[in-house]
Amino acid sequence: MAKNSKSARASHGTPAVVALEKSGTAHTLHPYEHDPSSELSYGMEAAEAIGVDAPQVFKTLLADVDGRLVVGIVPVDRKLDLKALARAAGGKKAAMAEPAAAERATGYVVGGISPLGQKTRHTTVLDESAEAFDVVYVSGGRRGLDVGLAPADLLALTGGKTAPIARD
Repeated sequence: MAKNSKSARASHGTPAVVALEKSGTAHTLHPYEHDPSSELSYGMEAAEAIGVDAPQVFKTLLADVDGRLVVGIVPVDRKLDLKALARAAGGKKAAMAEPAAAERATGYVVGGISPLGQKTRHTTVLDESAEAFDVVYVSGGRRGLDVGLAPADLLALTGGKTAPIARD
């Protein structure tokens, strides 16, 4: 019982975890102590902190594709291929969204943007490399919290699709 209470406290207030719990989707919570002084990117810090190889941990990025925001989810050790994301989203041109616009559109802060439980549902594209894993890890909606879930469940909850959108 104590474990559930601790998990509930760790996730309190994150719409991502609420969405997972409400849907009944199998998931695991991976809280860790975010280090603001870390030289690592948020995603690489998460991978190291939860003890998972970087290709299995995914970051959530927002891009402006022909005037609309699109979510791209790629491994933390790779970059978002904007041209590939634009193609996958049925657009022509993409640019990274301004951090403030991403925060307003999702309800999350940069470094804690989850593809789940966003204020507004956006077109979502998950890099096809996720299909190689039974479980992928994404932000749980705040810095210092990742959630593990099946890629198919992530796609179902976001209404997303897979495409080759990551580059080195």
